Amino acid sequence: MIRPLDRIGSIKLKLGILVAASVVVAVMLTAISGYLGIRTRWTLPVVVVLALVVTQLLASGMTSPLREMTDAARRMATGDYPRRVTATSHDEVGELASAFDRQRRELVANVSHELRTPVSALRAVLENLVDGVGEPDHATLGAALDQTERLSRLVTDLLDLSRVDAGIVPLRRERLALQGFLDETVAEARLTGRQVSYVVRVDPPDLSATGDRARLHQLVANLLDNAGRHSPDGGTVTVVARRAGDRTVLEVTDDGPGIAPDDRAHVFERFSTGGADGSGGTGLGLAIARWVTQLHGGRIEVAETDRPGQGCRIRATIPEGTPA
Repeated sequence: MIRPLDRIGSIKLKLGILVAASVVVAVMLTAISGYLGIRTRWTLPVVVVLALVVTQLLASGMTSPLREMTDAARRMATGDYPRRVTATSHDEVGELASAFDRQRRELVANVSHELRTPVSALRAVLENLVDGVGEPDHATLGAALDQTERLSRLVTDLLDLSRVDAGIVPLRRERLALQGFLDETVAEARLTGRQVSYVVRVDPPDLSATGDRARLHQLVANLLDNAGRHSPDGGTVTVVARRAGDRTVLEVTDDGPGIAPDDRAHVFERFSTGGADGSGGTGLGLAIARWVTQLHGGRIEVAETDRPGQGCRIRATIPEGTPA
């Protein structure tokens, strides 16, 4: 396909060139027809047709990445993922096509990786049991259950994010007493059986906030899960709630290896695990935490700990609102 405008890095400039080329063609053809004495009634149709041809030749290269992205999205909906998007232009459309193709490939690779690991482990356990290599003891069945739960978490997280993308998650705000709310969420985290201790600090003790209980539970639960997985045995996960002006600050701190400064901007992206430590996370928990925070009009970040270079502190700041 002819793409004479690919080297131009601005869609606005391309549109300007497109309009200018159409006008120039129309003017030139009109002048030529007048010089040759062609009848006026034939001049206008010929000028219009030729101007449209020139416009089509120039515009087709501009819009082809959009058509390819549309076709790729339709194919992905039917399960055909290998479809590639060719982006040769240097403008905003070309950048969008490149980003689309990169995200598509990363999505397939990351989902495949996250599914392959627990499925392979579960298959190995079951094959050993079927072949008589292993015994169906408590440890073996517990390992199989762990991998099944990991798959369940991944599916749940993907469903949550699909609801986010579909825009079908309304907020049901209510007033929450944070001491009781955090105690209940931490009690659930203790059921995972991880060898870590949890500390809850609410200042002042009667501090309350306005928000969606279910969504805020997702936020804190995912932060606790992330902190628990990265903390060493015997470590401590600390949950702090405090007031900062007209905002409520929630902080979850662990004793793990921490997050490198270069990785902090990416840990809230989907399928980002913040490092290959084999902790078993789906890479979706912090993405969901960011979504819940933004849904409440707040922000979430990786903050410095009291011991720079040690541990990780995730801070979510939520503005005060009026209960709906």
